[in-house]
Amino acid sequence: MQITDVRVRKITKEGKMRAIVSITIDDVFVVHDIKVIEGEKGMFIAMPSKQAADGEYRDIAHPINSETRERIQRIILESYEKALSEPGE
Repeated sequence: MQITDVRVRKITKEGKMRAIVSITIDDVFVVHDIKVIEGEKGMFIAMPSKQAADGEYRDIAHPINSETRERIQRIILESYEKALSEPGE
């Protein structure tokens, strides 16, 4: 699996969310609405989710194992840092 494209939309509003990201996998599959969040222990990503009838939020799409999650997170956070140094949209 290769992440072949990362699109970062920086968020300038107050709050902990810093960006919304879309990734393309192997030039054939896109995952939208991955959030970049600033937490107490640093930046992390939150996969797209929706609220269930019981009020809980559940991921719509997510990596199956921690190695894949870490790889996706590393690539997204590197792209986010790069986007910070670019002029605003």
